[in-house]
Amino acid sequence: MFEHIRELIEGKRIKELREFAGEINATDLADVMDALAPEGRVVLFRALSKDLAADVFSYLEPDTKEELVALLSDPELGGIVDELFLDDAADLVEELPANVVKRILRNASDETRRGINQLLQYHEDSAGSLMTTEYIDLKADMTVEDAFRYIREVGMDKETIYTCYVVDARQVLIGVVTVRTLLLSQYADRIGDIMSGTNLICVSTSDDREKVAELFQKYDFIALPVVDSERHLVGIVTVDDAMEVLEEESTEDFHKMAAMVPFDEPYLSTGVLELARKRILWLMVLMVSATLSGEIITHYQAIFAAVPALIAAIPMLMDTGGNAGSQSSTLVIRGMAVGELSLGDAFKVLFKELRVSLLVGGALAFFNAAYKYALSGNASLSLTVGASLFATVIFAQTVGGMLPLLAKALKFDPALMAAPIVTTIVDAGSLTVYFLIARTIMRV
Repeated sequence: MFEHIRELIEGKRIKELREFAGEINATDLADVMDALAPEGRVVLFRALSKDLAADVFSYLEPDTKEELVALLSDPELGGIVDELFLDDAADLVEELPANVVKRILRNASDETRRGINQLLQYHEDSAGSLMTTEYIDLKADMTVEDAFRYIREVGMDKETIYTCYVVDARQVLIGVVTVRTLLLSQYADRIGDIMSGTNLICVSTSDDREKVAELFQKYDFIALPVVDSERHLVGIVTVDDAMEVLEEESTEDFHKMAAMVPFDEPYLSTGVLELARKRILWLMVLMVSATLSGEIITHYQAIFAAVPALIAAIPMLMDTGGNAGSQSSTLVIRGMAVGELSLGDAFKVLFKELRVSLLVGGALAFFNAAYKYALSGNASLSLTVGASLFATVIFAQTVGGMLPLLAKALKFDPALMAAPIVTTIVDAGSLTVYFLIARTIMRV
């Protein structure tokens, strides 16, 4: 597909290009356009119909959008922005530089500009910033026939028509009705009689967008109504925007779990200096905190002088402890992210991790002690290493399971307490336990 489109562009076969591109999904066309050279993007974009061009534009990468905006004429730009759904237009304004935004707003229609400005008033992490104001609202005294007539009149400009919202004269949300229900009802039926008006699930404009995404996951919604403090319907959030939130939140959590400052740009589009800046802060913090392990080793260096064989077990203890803690923290962070765990489950998590660590630590300690004894024939050394490993696994899995919950209690992101942080804490703890056990068993 990509090669054929490029051939049509290079051959200036615009009519064939328009026909061929018109049969391709907008998402796939966006991928093609992201891969083309800037000149080719403009040729392809101008060959598309206005509706398709707007759809493709909403799926493009931010850098591609910026380059394309710079190459389009003012009338072309105004036409594209006016064709975008308002939430997509608002997102576009938020992600582009100020000088580009000025040009976009200058060429947009008054109605589009007002809609964008309205959405931009909400906090960037709120449901209000995520919603679109392009939805179908019906009145309770309408008939099904009236509703279908109204949907046909305005539906082309709405983001979704599959779920319609019933409001009263003051625009207060009083019910929901699906197109499926409308299709299965008689034309003479009143909307107020067939709508679902009880247990309505909606969100406030000020609700966190992560909460909105969680509701989509829980209830399998296609769209979710957004109301203000007086329950006036002001917009809806659609499932595609909720999925984008989940992707962004997951990406942010991955970055934090890898001890990096989160960033939004694709990896290949992010500059080397920017990547270094995002990584170096946490690496510096972890490097400084890791010096604690060195101080512990220095403090107990007399033990090494008495039994040099103890040194060989240190990497194994630290690695095993870090891995065990990372397993626990990853499971707990994931459980909290999908709503399976909350602060109220802290004691359940602690009890479960203790039981798991007893089993895992016991098995690893027995295997390692037997292996050490087979190699060295030194029972005291084998017992020391085995007991230290047993204690380390218990300590690591308990810390790994509890730290994310502690972070949540302190209003921090649980993802911060992932592998790097847990490993740093467990390293210091496992070394201390190891030397104390060695001093007790081997009397050094």
